[in-house]
Amino acid sequence: MGRSGRACRSIKEPGRYSPRARETRRAVTRRTADYALVPRPPGAPPRDQLGEGPFWAETEQRLYWVDIAGRWAHCVDPTTGRGRSWRMPSSCSAILPAHDGDPVVALADGLYRLDTATGAVRLFVRPDEDPGNRSNETRCDPQGRIWLGTMCNNLGPQGEPLPLARRSGGFFCVRPDGSWTRLFADIGITNTLAWSPDGTRFYCADTLREIIWSFAYDPEGPSLSDQKVFCEGGPGHPDGSAMDEEGFLWNARWGGGRVIRYAPDGRIDREVFLPVAQPSSCAFGGADRKTLFVTSARQELEGLAPDSLDGSVFAVPVDVAGLPMTPFAG
Repeated sequence: MGRSGRACRSIKEPGRYSPRARETRRAVTRRTADYALVPRPPGAPPRDQLGEGPFWAETEQRLYWVDIAGRWAHCVDPTTGRGRSWRMPSSCSAILPAHDGDPVVALADGLYRLDTATGAVRLFVRPDEDPGNRSNETRCDPQGRIWLGTMCNNLGPQGEPLPLARRSGGFFCVRPDGSWTRLFADIGITNTLAWSPDGTRFYCADTLREIIWSFAYDPEGPSLSDQKVFCEGGPGHPDGSAMDEEGFLWNARWGGGRVIRYAPDGRIDREVFLPVAQPSSCAFGGADRKTLFVTSARQELEGLAPDSLDGSVFAVPVDVAGLPMTPFAG
């Protein structure tokens, strides 16, 4: 239980409770993406080990993202290349701009406030008290609360990969006052936090199970019901996602070298291929929110060429606008 006193729930196994997502017979658009590389902030490494958590700050017109394994948080204006990077004291899975103060970073053991002038961090809240877990997927809901996903720690002291020993992760909803509610337990790898344009459906994923779920979403509480399998299986593995204004979910496919646009009924509408093996997450941004920013990773890839783009951040022009991203209300 969190400090709200509400009990968490376990994810339903799809084979016992929900039908598989329907197979599509419609034509699927497949294309290699036109893209530009997002410039690296001064002093940042040329590539990310495990790029993740892109966040477009509408008021600043800047892109935030992190390198989980490299322990970096980044911020850049893609049009000018001006920006800054901060080295974190532990793995960092997200950086979220805040409405009333310093941004929030999701470090290995909890949420911290980042002093952007000095790079110092101070503890905000530590919802997951399991010392064997670490933070992973983290975003804000439309109400400005932080949704923190955790998982069994699979990173060593230098960011090296470790075996994933158990399904011990969960999703936590953290309010501006620091109170929190645990909504799920028994998650392998928490990923994808997205809401439909009308705010009535919530989407989340377990990469280990290779599945994205959809739920009816009630912002009061919040509470979830009507769990459904949204999509299941390959190509690749479901990682981070972004929602567009038409209600289509764009999902980065780890190991699949692409981003897939899923229709509201779960069918594949479009596949956008990138010159990397491990796209990790995506976010809409730019002045018209018609640029899809896609992070990627080079972790565990062997024999990469010196000019490999794995670990880059891509800016992909698209023909539909994404939903604006909500900063933390605290």
